[in-house]
Amino acid sequence: NLIVFTMHIYTLKALVIICTRYISRYFLVGSNQAQTKHRVLKIDRTEPKDLVIIDDKHVYNQQEVRELLGRLDLGNRTKIGQKGSSGLSRAVSAFGMVGFVRFLEGYYIVLITKRRKMADIGGHSIYKIEDTSMIYIPNDSVRVTHPDEARYVRIFQNVDLSSNFYFSYSYDLSHSLQYNLTLLQRPYELWLSAASSAEEEVHTRSKQDSFDIFEDEGLPTQGEQKLISSLYIPYYKYVWNGKLLERVKDIVHHDWLMYIIHGFCGQSKLLIYGRPVHITLIARRSSKFAGTRFLKRGANCEGDVANEVETEQIVHDASVMSFTAGSYSSYVQVRGSVPLYWSQDISTMMPKPPIRLDQADPYAHVAALHFDQMLQRFGSPIIILNLVKVTQMFTHLFESSIPAVINLNQFLPPDHCIDYIAWDMARYTKSKLCNVLDRLSMIAENVVKRTGFFINRSSFYCHTLRPDDRWGDVGGHIISQWTSTGVLRTNCVDCLDRTNTAQFMVGKCALAYQLYALGMIDKPKLQFDTDCVRLFEELYEDHGDTLSLQYGGSQLVHRVKTYRKIAPWTQHSKDIMQTLSRYYSNAFSDADRQDAINLFLQVYQPSDSQPHLWELPTDFYLHQKSTMALPQERRSYTLWWSEGILSYLPVAYDEVSCEENMKKVIVKRVNRFDESIDIYTEFFKPYELTSFDDTFCIAMTNSAREFMPKTVGVDPSPFTVRKPEETGKSVLGNKSSKEETLLQRKTAASAPPPPSEEAISSTSEDDSEEDRDDDGSVSQRSTPIKLLTEFAHLGESQHKVDKTENINLENIICLEPVSCFTEDSIYAVSPPRVDRDSQDVFESHVMTGQGQVRALCRDDMLMYREYVKNRYM
Repeated sequence: NLIVFTMHIYTLKALVIICTRYISRYFLVGSNQAQTKHRVLKIDRTEPKDLVIIDDKHVYNQQEVRELLGRLDLGNRTKIGQKGSSGLSRAVSAFGMVGFVRFLEGYYIVLITKRRKMADIGGHSIYKIEDTSMIYIPNDSVRVTHPDEARYVRIFQNVDLSSNFYFSYSYDLSHSLQYNLTLLQRPYELWLSAASSAEEEVHTRSKQDSFDIFEDEGLPTQGEQKLISSLYIPYYKYVWNGKLLERVKDIVHHDWLMYIIHGFCGQSKLLIYGRPVHITLIARRSSKFAGTRFLKRGANCEGDVANEVETEQIVHDASVMSFTAGSYSSYVQVRGSVPLYWSQDISTMMPKPPIRLDQADPYAHVAALHFDQMLQRFGSPIIILNLVKVTQMFTHLFESSIPAVINLNQFLPPDHCIDYIAWDMARYTKSKLCNVLDRLSMIAENVVKRTGFFINRSSFYCHTLRPDDRWGDVGGHIISQWTSTGVLRTNCVDCLDRTNTAQFMVGKCALAYQLYALGMIDKPKLQFDTDCVRLFEELYEDHGDTLSLQYGGSQLVHRVKTYRKIAPWTQHSKDIMQTLSRYYSNAFSDADRQDAINLFLQVYQPSDSQPHLWELPTDFYLHQKSTMALPQERRSYTLWWSEGILSYLPVAYDEVSCEENMKKVIVKRVNRFDESIDIYTEFFKPYELTSFDDTFCIAMTNSAREFMPKTVGVDPSPFTVRKPEETGKSVLGNKSSKEETLLQRKTAASAPPPPSEEAISSTSEDDSEEDRDDDGSVSQRSTPIKLLTEFAHLGESQHKVDKTENINLENIICLEPVSCFTEDSIYAVSPPRVDRDSQDVFESHVMTGQGQVRALCRDDMLMYREYVKNRYM
């Protein structure tokens, strides 16, 4: 009875677990996407509590792995030669391994059994976990049962892995796009030193049953720099299965390891006169000091704050997929609780429990630890936007945060001090004389100019033809590309509603600069009520709803339309329902969710020698571990930053080309046509028969389909301000049926999977009702059934044939060859004649796609100037 499982990871895209007739071992067989390379792991099932894994060093081809499985099958039959008693059977197919977990008995393995593609960045696919399977490893004959084991399993499974957990086989989701791309452009000497240290590490690991396919290929020469591939060590702060993989990460090959993040991932398509531009939003929720709303407030003793989320918006020209030849830009901002020791008393549950400061911190020690992490990851300047209300309830919290920043700034160089912006957004919202979004726009403009943003391209020639005064003031750091330095950190009390609106306004300002930097618009400014901003607003509302559900237990209460004061009158009742839902979740379900998070992140590890998780009066000491031990070395109150950070500011220390950072990168020389790193092969799969719908299966929001008016004579530009009558909505923001449907689709997950074939007919009927205007007429949008009917009528009108007489195909279809070739055959055709000019144009197009742009001649410049003159002047 051999059990087989299939799993997908990047180099290994299929995993098979096999156990023998006596069920004494599991064999995990993993393969790549093309089924050309296979690896094998062996798990011992005779150990009741220990995890014994042996990594096979050999890389099998398809024939070899079939022979291996055949030998296992033959050797584990009950009787040799007996029919129908095969010792090999497949149990489940999976796409990845989340990790291994143990409670009071033996280990479990958690596998990803269902996934859905959510986004694509440079050919690297990002997937959302849709379903998982948890399998107990030890054999029943050696299992020592424990009465509390089942309860721990139920608590662990309360963390719904099918809700907003994401992974990628080839892209590091724990780091930003700027980090991932700048790390590939280190100086060659540092690559050599890193490669040397990596070779020593590979040699050491090979003695420990570890294996690297390419370890015997040597170091690259100066002309082989393009053959270097790097394997990153993830940023564990945003990795949620790091503890689940910790037991095996030094035993198995790195191809088996796959790190997942928790948060949000959404992608929308902006069509600019047919040119596709993808806008991607990725939110990474911190796994440190993680929990629910009232149970996790402030910061722990290590500087990790509650509800810390890093949000990155990526804009790239989707017409070019490669990272080297394409144009990519990203902007990062952070939200998180106030970095102080504070909490709210929930012993008597009420809608707004009183805030209390738990510990005195006169030297801002915990804030220093927190901002030290930010300086190391983002550089300077660090800009704080504090939106906490200035009321009696929040006075202590508001007044305690200012001295902490002042205390830290007196030891920093003046050029790199932390900027603190305090603004009571809630009070300004109630005022009729102030426009909240205008004030946020001014703050956003200042922030984006100071921090800059990342773009992997130098300035375009269009910036010289259409210069803008504000473009020259944008900050950042320019080397071979334009990188961002510093970050905006936004917070209110909960870091949910006001914070999401503020981040949207900053993201909107950054989006304008990103589109201008990519040559898409002539001025770095975007206006409301355009297709572009409406698409971006919907993306940010999905983002805010998802994060609010994870931390607060309900969707957003106040949205961007609330602060624009154009929300419909029905929104007030919805806000009341969301408030009640949030209160119910905080009162009755947050405690169970907190226990599940503590168990999943291994903050609490069950043991017979300690109280059970449900017996603990508080989890304070689980998240404040350093309070239980005497500090070996007291951290300086004046030199509160880590060593080496100041010498590289304003550039982030994690992104500089220093030897310490190069040691974090494993470098290997690989074949550029290797399937495991070839993004083209990975994306298009030329080795198998695929369909167009399967290849481009992301159901993303499209600006032309979802937002552009379906009437004749409308400006197709997504940057044109639409009037209410054009968009189909009144000034109060009443949504059309289509938008109401989109609003209902906003759940903790992103867009739902495509409808099944059985639902096509009902969906078409609903669409036909939506396409009717108020006067009963049918709009120009047509349903699939209507299009099919029109197509059939069109075919009938082409051939006037009396249906009563016998139909002669010769009268309808012309069977005479119309080919322009002399020999009309699929086996032999005469090649067309192509002139030299056309060949030059095609060769130039191919070279441009490979990143080798031909130098512009004088005729090209004159032609481009004439085009710009006719188009814009």
